[in-house]
Amino acid sequence: MADSLAGPDVRVRFCPSPTGNPHVGLVRTALFNWAFARHHGGTLVFRIEDTDAARDSEESYGQLLDAMRWLGFDWDEGPEVGGPHAPYRQSRRMDVYADVARRLHEAGHAYHCYCSTEELDARREAARAAGRPSGYDGHCRELSEDQVAVYRLEGRSPILRFRMPDTTLAFDDLVRGPVAFDPKDVPDYGIVRANGAPLYTLVNPVDDALMGITHVLRGEDLLSSTPRQIALYAALADIGVGGGTTPRFGHLPYVMGEGNKKLSKRDPQASLNLYRERGFLPEGLLNYLALLGWSLSEDRDRFSMAEMVEAFDIAKVNANPARFDLKKCEAINAEHLRALDPEDFVRRLVPYLQAAGLLPAEPTAHQLDLLAAVAPLTQERMVVLSEIVPMAGFLFVDPADFAVDPDDAAKALGADARPVLEASVQALEALADFTPDAIQAALREALVDGLGIKPKFAFTPLRVAVTGRRVSPPLFESMELLGRAETLRRLRAALEAAPAS
Repeated sequence: MADSLAGPDVRVRFCPSPTGNPHVGLVRTALFNWAFARHHGGTLVFRIEDTDAARDSEESYGQLLDAMRWLGFDWDEGPEVGGPHAPYRQSRRMDVYADVARRLHEAGHAYHCYCSTEELDARREAARAAGRPSGYDGHCRELSEDQVAVYRLEGRSPILRFRMPDTTLAFDDLVRGPVAFDPKDVPDYGIVRANGAPLYTLVNPVDDALMGITHVLRGEDLLSSTPRQIALYAALADIGVGGGTTPRFGHLPYVMGEGNKKLSKRDPQASLNLYRERGFLPEGLLNYLALLGWSLSEDRDRFSMAEMVEAFDIAKVNANPARFDLKKCEAINAEHLRALDPEDFVRRLVPYLQAAGLLPAEPTAHQLDLLAAVAPLTQERMVVLSEIVPMAGFLFVDPADFAVDPDDAAKALGADARPVLEASVQALEALADFTPDAIQAALREALVDGLGIKPKFAFTPLRVAVTGRRVSPPLFESMELLGRAETLRRLRAALEAAPAS
């Protein structure tokens, strides 16, 4: 099954429809096409399938481009790049499809079908009842001129239907190996609607032929349409459309969600925007998606995109369904996050603090220095970038807006916390050197030695009072970054709010 064609002659395409938010299954398909093209030094064509005016939107088109840029994909031909086969939006290629449809009809590869929806449904039901295949039965394949005239007098508007050959269609799938379809299971199919609008079944293969696509890597759900496309490529070659070659196909495994069901666009965990908003790194998310059907090696899960490109082999993609595991995805992302160099990590944190209103559009030098100081204290504890807000927001919030989490306050700042808070205030007020080591020594002496309280119980009320949460960066370093005055102010406020014993 290994692919024999390598080098710059490789041309693959990624051709999504701009409908709704991009989803992770779509991203996985884009990733495998991108990696395949880059591995072979070939060409990635980014094409927009926007012929469905009822479902496509400019907003979704913009989201697609934005998502591709955020993920770090580059493409050689397509929107914003151009290329020799422009335009790359199908809605702007209608004249091309109309011309090809006309030529297919004139050459006998397609015919007009006048069957109504009701007639088709009735014949399908009869076929099912008789145990026969329920696909289109070829009723209009050989209509006489008189029959056509009658249909036209009845006011029927025909669709254009492709004439499938009566032979077995076989191909060697790059992922699944040899695949064959019996002609009875692949009936004639529509390629142009009655209103003249071309269907996906026509425009996709036409563009593949005209753009010289050599390999088609797509989801397993499209496997059943492959024999149709193979037959259409042959017809296109017969009428002189394209270079006369048929792409090689590789059908990627299903991505399964909860309940071992195919991950749907409607599943919450399928939305790319969800991962972006939570603060997944593009390289972390792509690393995990690559594992849904492929691996760099048996003993290594984390790798860079450059390493994937170097090693990618479509023949090593597993044909079995892959299950999307959010916990594993988070773990892979956390590994990438911890591997970021400090400056890059800080740079990526800024937008999330800005979105939470904790940093302005143009952070001050002091704010950036503070973020750089707290970043190393949080990097090992974080899974996604958005966690910087609850973890370190206490350093950036306006003192007047600082609030303690009510649940954590109820658990840690009850009446038994009063002596801890009182002793802590006294110890820190007298402290000359407000550094982590000095803070820790003073508080241990006051609380552990002085009050006889175990560190876990001694320091939790302080953590909640100072950071607002029971989970935070290291306590003593947090106090230093917050500063003596603000630390004491928060401890006194917590003491005043604590119930009397």
